[in-house]
Amino acid sequence: EIDPNRVVFTSGATEANNLALLGHARARALAVGRPGHVITLATEHHAVLDPIRQLQREGFRITELKPDCDGLLSVRQLSDAIQKDTILASLMLANNEIGVVQPLAALAEVCHEHDVSLHSDAAQAFGQFPFSIDELGIDLMTLSGHKIYGPKGVGALVMKQGLHMVPLQWGGGQENGLRPGTIPVPLVVGFVKAAELAFQGINNGRQEDFLVLRNKLLQGLRAEVADLIINGSLECRLAHNLNITIPLVNGRDLHRSLRPFVTCTSGSACASGEPSHVLRAIGRNTQEAEASIRLSLGRKTTLEEVDQAVMYISQVVRQLRHR
Repeated sequence: EIDPNRVVFTSGATEANNLALLGHARARALAVGRPGHVITLATEHHAVLDPIRQLQREGFRITELKPDCDGLLSVRQLSDAIQKDTILASLMLANNEIGVVQPLAALAEVCHEHDVSLHSDAAQAFGQFPFSIDELGIDLMTLSGHKIYGPKGVGALVMKQGLHMVPLQWGGGQENGLRPGTIPVPLVVGFVKAAELAFQGINNGRQEDFLVLRNKLLQGLRAEVADLIINGSLECRLAHNLNITIPLVNGRDLHRSLRPFVTCTSGSACASGEPSHVLRAIGRNTQEAEASIRLSLGRKTTLEEVDQAVMYISQVVRQLRHR
């Protein structure tokens, strides 16, 4: 249970990320009289990378760490990157493309040993498995409504009590002076209800159901496409996510051929068609990144639909390889 004074409702995760990163980094810079150093992951969503690059334009020094080939950041990598004036690190809990779940508690411990605030975009993780912001050691956590089947247009920033922040907008005293404007009550109510249902699902074994479906999907695809490559750690991963690279096929042809049968993507749902920066950061070349597909299981996905997906994907791969 979170103290309401620690929550700022926003228009979504993008705004929450901007408020967290710009608002806290600028506050800390004002406190010491100069910009400092900020660390992030090269595999973050652009809603994190772009605000951090704005901080760079304002004089902050930026380090974008590349994770290991399994998509995970090690404690040593983070520790080695911290400098005397490092003030903030932004490390997402679960990746939106490859689904890997970072060892955030261990990473947070390193941050706090050096007085570095930790922000985490938890939009993909929230409602998927149980976790506590305080037990993980997160100082600023971003949430999204529509990622948990709630309404679009609402998100939240959850903050550690007493954390220094400056607003990005002015015009009212709402949200403890950090986010002026009338709170969209219907959207917030929908968000809260979606969260309740999400955690009911966790308690009722939804993640175990997802694992059964994902394992069946992966086993079926491996039986038909033996040389496929799994992107990201399979062990430290969201239960409903599978991201694979299929060698020896043209990525554009692959996605065009699959489109009538299977809903999938090569990267973020917000991407503009460019090869995934996440896949490039874990070592995939441009051709491999384009020939990758991200498959997500939903609450209504059935075993029959998984079998159909395996059939369609394997048929398309065979057709493309035998042209």
